[in-house]
Amino acid sequence: MSGRIERKFRALAERGEAALIPFVFAGDPTLDHTRRIVLELESRGADLIELGVPFSDPMADGPANQRAGARALRAGASVAAVLGLVSDLRKETDIPLVLFGYYNPILQYGPARFAADAERAGADGCLVVDLPPEEAAELRGPIREHGLDLIYLLAPTTSLERARRIARAASGFLYYVSVTGVTGTRAELDSDLEPRVREIRTITRLPIGVGFGISTAQQAGQVASFAAAVVVGSAFSLLIEANPQAPERAVGELAGAMKAAVRASASASVRAVSS
Repeated sequence: MSGRIERKFRALAERGEAALIPFVFAGDPTLDHTRRIVLELESRGADLIELGVPFSDPMADGPANQRAGARALRAGASVAAVLGLVSDLRKETDIPLVLFGYYNPILQYGPARFAADAERAGADGCLVVDLPPEEAAELRGPIREHGLDLIYLLAPTTSLERARRIARAASGFLYYVSVTGVTGTRAELDSDLEPRVREIRTITRLPIGVGFGISTAQQAGQVASFAAAVVVGSAFSLLIEANPQAPERAVGELAGAMKAAVRASASASVRAVSS
């Protein structure tokens, strides 16, 4: 793991607490707004931040994140601009930052150049939605050379044997997609989610984060009772969309409520173990 990501998960594990990982598109609604949103999220308890690198042809994003990505593109959020934002954030915060996106912009930028510039800017890792381990050699080498984590997705349809192979190639944490579908808010979590995450924990020592579909504090607390991290994106994209002039307060309030639920879940787990 990169130093910041490893230290964060170790500190949280020592107190039995899951990480809250908000996802926001860099540049939504502007790059300066994103800078302020990240700082607000950190002040409200976020442990890591996923910064979306927008792409014109997303395949894993639902409607809310598609619109957020389009807003970010209109605001000029290129790969270079996102890396510039990371560099600016590093003057104000040490929170772990993961770049989340698709491979086409990275390929156009140049994988080796991307890894070098990401390290220089202060990023800690990247997650490339459409780049499976079998096709990642061109990026994996430079990423490792520059000390960044390469995080991979697992799906409900991923076999345990394939999950084992993916885990061996990954670092930082594993991102378990809670649904067979795109990002978006959902009223209920899948009943198979907890046993599936517990099964994956038997084949890897990497922390397992769960995302896609988590939109309420109650859901965040529920996931935190069995996963190492709770990843939330679309719910924040919707709040930014609804508050384009000053989204920080609304985003921060949801993050604060979610982190409180995550901490309560940790406290409940400790009480259950000690009783």
